[in-house]
Amino acid sequence: MANEQRRRRVEEQIQQELSEILRLELKDPRVGMITISGVTVSPDFASAKVFYTILGSADDCELADEGLSSAAGFLRSALGKRLRIHNIPELRFTYDTSIERGVRLSQLIDQAVADKPATKE
Repeated sequence: MANEQRRRRVEEQIQQELSEILRLELKDPRVGMITISGVTVSPDFASAKVFYTILGSADDCELADEGLSSAAGFLRSALGKRLRIHNIPELRFTYDTSIERGVRLSQLIDQAVADKPATKE
């Protein structure tokens, strides 16, 4: 139980610190308006999957993915200066599609409700 709580705290701290580093320190033009939507750390703290969203088109997403992948070493080093843990996890960036899926499902529901014939009461 304590290990699970520690892992959640580390995930939250990585998410907060990465957001700050991306906003203030990373100067890669490929990485624009990115939001870190979540972090999942492996049980041994060796790797972290970082989920992000971006405002823009699919091309912007590809550019951001390239920029984040090339900056992973810098970001890990910057995290090492900010976090108080022994081993800083290897960062793997993944585009988070959950928001797009949620919007799409909401549109489908709205469309289904609008297409439903009105019933008499």
